[in-house]
Order: sequence, then C-alpha cells, then structure tokens
Amino acid sequence: MRELAARHGLAEDAAERFERLLDALEAEPDPPTTVRGADAADRHLADSLTGLAVPELAGAARIADLGAGAGFPGLALAVARPDTQVDLIESTTRKCEVIDRLASAAGIGNARAVPERAEDWAAGEGREAYDAVTARALAPLAVIAEYASPLLREGGVLVAWKGSRDADEEARGTSAADQLGLSPPEVMRVEPFEGAANRHLHVLKKVAPTPAGFPRRAGMARKRPLK
Repeated sequence: MRELAARHGLAEDAAERFERLLDALEAEPDPPTTVRGADAADRHLADSLTGLAVPELAGAARIADLGAGAGFPGLALAVARPDTQVDLIESTTRKCEVIDRLASAAGIGNARAVPERAEDWAAGEGREAYDAVTARALAPLAVIAEYASPLLREGGVLVAWKGSRDADEEARGTSAADQLGLSPPEVMRVEPFEGAANRHLHVLKKVAPTPAGFPRRAGMARKRPLK
C-alpha cells in the first residue's frame, strides 16, 4: 500500500486507509464483488487510481461514481483526494449499504452512497453538480455518456474505465457524445500493475450544455441507446 500511495504522490495516511478499506472488504459478509484478498489491491485499488492521470479528475472538487457496485473507483479516489466530495451512485440499496460500511471502516468521510438510478439523480439534485463523473465496467460507452452528460458541469470530464478497445463501441460513443454536448473520446492506455493488459481510460469533456430531453427516463439509455 505504501508503494501504491507513493506512486501517486498521496498523503502519508493514504496507505493506512487503503489497508483498512481492503480489510473491511475482506471481512464484509455480503460483498458485491468476487475480487477480494490479494487481488483486490491490484484490481480494485491500483486500477481505480489510474484515473488520477486525468488532470480534470485529479483536481475535481466533486465526483459522481456511476454504478458504484462495491465502491470502486469512488472509494479509492476519495482516499486519494480527501478534499474532494465523492458521491457513489448505485441503484441497489444492498450495495449502497456495503459502500457505506466500507467507507466508515476505512475512515473515509468525504464519500457517500447515493441510492438512486443515474437518470433520476441527474433529473434532480445531481443535475450539472459535478466536475467529474467516473464509471468502471458499467455499460457501453454511448450509454455511459448519456448517464454522465446531465450530471456534469460545462468543462467537467467523464472518465470511463474499459478493457480491450472496440472500434464499434468507440464509434457509437463518439456519435452519442456529439449529441450530448461532450467531446469525442480520448483514449489513454494505462498499466495499473505489472502485467496488466488491455486497460484503457476513455475521457470525454463536457463542451456544451446537455440538450433538452436528457436525461431520458430510467432505462431508456440501455433499451434504446443513442446512434
């Protein structure tokens, strides 16, 4: 943990909080992830922290982590940037309860679980409230872009964690971005840990207001993705 914290120039207590976070995940009786134990340091923490390579994410005052699941990358980013407020948006109440338990156990006071669908949150309190939106292993890029655009302030950034590149998915993501006030995706190759293969960050910036009509009602982004 010390090596990981040092690699990203984090505060001295970050390594301890990472340790507490992984210990809590290991002890969690109802984890929404099969990645635990030794693998979790690489596949959850190190992978999450690659997002700090995006300056707009590293300097964000408020982050929304979509489909947060077990709490990554949101909880890792909250440890890395203790002055940043991180809202972990997760529609499943059970997973939100796990996120809150993990945050409490690790002493992460700048993160909270939000038990809402992204579309519903963006239609209310979350609209244009964030400097950055993150999404890891969530959905096709076009769908993530539609979730993220209404949440972002102009000048904000979406960072989507992806594996192997897919030309068709990227083309659809570019088309959706153009309809949503986002820039075309920039793709960054990252290596979160030695031997990691096919890890990419897709970065889209909010360059214009979200058009009227977005967010669509919950479920429509997946059922009828933008073309």
